[in-house]
Amino acid sequence: MHMSKKIINTDKAPQPVGPYSQAVKANGWIYISGQIPVDPETGENVKGAFELQARRTLDNLNEILKAGGSSLDRVVKVMIFLTDMRCFAQFNDIYTEYFGDARPARACVEVSCLPKGAAIEIEAVALCD
Repeated sequence: MHMSKKIINTDKAPQPVGPYSQAVKANGWIYISGQIPVDPETGENVKGAFELQARRTLDNLNEILKAGGSSLDRVVKVMIFLTDMRCFAQFNDIYTEYFGDARPARACVEVSCLPKGAAIEIEAVALCD
């Protein structure tokens, strides 16, 4: 069986800040690198309320999914990193707006620090075309 691997990149999501790809598509799956609340137009982290950071992060994730031939309803696994677990309930409300009843498997952990001072980072694995 032929194994295929394709790098996914879109200018509708922030460019990587290190030696990695936004996502890699392989054999019917798309693996999305951790996304933080960076505005793709400015390259700067969204400052302010946690809600703004969470929405920007989910929007970035969604744009990469689209670029890779997938969508939020095809996500099978999500890993969420928060710098403050007190934001967990608020995040769940926002997350539900984006994912609805799709409900992928997921984990959520608190970490001491994230790149560019972000309050949130999300990585995902999804089915794709």
